[in-house]
Amino acid sequence: MSEFQKGIIIKGLGGLYDIKLEDGSIVSCKAKGAFRHEKITPYAGDNVTLKQSDKGVVIEEINDRKNHLIRPPVANLDILFVVIAAAKPSPMLSITDKLISIAEYNKIEPVIIISKSDLDSQEADRLADIYKKCGFTVFVSNKDDDKNELSDFVLEYANGKISAFAGASGVGKSTVMNALFPKLTLETGDISHKTERGKHTTRHVELFGLDYLTDDVNMKGYIADTPGFSLLDFTRFDFYKKDDLVYTFREFDDYIGTCKYTKCSHTTEDGCKIIEAVNDGLIPKERHDSYREIYDTLKNKHDWD
Repeated sequence: MSEFQKGIIIKGLGGLYDIKLEDGSIVSCKAKGAFRHEKITPYAGDNVTLKQSDKGVVIEEINDRKNHLIRPPVANLDILFVVIAAAKPSPMLSITDKLISIAEYNKIEPVIIISKSDLDSQEADRLADIYKKCGFTVFVSNKDDDKNELSDFVLEYANGKISAFAGASGVGKSTVMNALFPKLTLETGDISHKTERGKHTTRHVELFGLDYLTDDVNMKGYIADTPGFSLLDFTRFDFYKKDDLVYTFREFDDYIGTCKYTKCSHTTEDGCKIIEAVNDGLIPKERHDSYREIYDTLKNKHDWD
């Protein structure tokens, strides 16, 4: 190995990172100590420069990121496949919409997958209608799906990009991924009957090369599996500021700047065009409810929190 090599982090666990080098080989190493002092955390998806020294190989530099997410912890994403279960667990749209909002803020294209449609087809259709009305690409999937429209979409639009599958715990994310890419054989977990929450079967982010997953050397890019989660804490983490929120709901775009009041919060005001659109059925009420929940959290968050 030469003194400097470039590669991409495909997995990080316990301070040890797997780096796929430009020649296709994989090296495991740690990051240089200065990152810890500078409070910099390498993420899966980071393009990095490695340095060979007498003490071994270390991550010397993290190249500029176009984006990075705190949860799931992954960098340089192009597409985020957001998985929502139609049942078991019952859909928690506030969590889903927080994840979508964070993706939108970071210029990552959200694609919505409704899983477990075989358990409640009516609810699956209802969820699909909500997100289609907002302008998202939506797929409805169930446990018997194999190669289908979703598979074709992934192969066409994920080629050459970094994509991740993410969702709340127990929504069937790993099951969907296994159906799309049988070589993955990801562990899947059961749902607790008491809490309707899934087990965290995925404990770290890992990137899988599309060339490996499809047995096609011409395919480029990566698909990431990510840990499930039960909340996204806007109080603890600075995902973005309150004034940015309205721009992360794409269905609001046509109404921004048309409200009666210049500083309209789009939550309760008379003369708010977004609220009028909700009342007229042009914007799903469920999405506006999520917006209001996030707004209330950000409104009460201070820079010194």
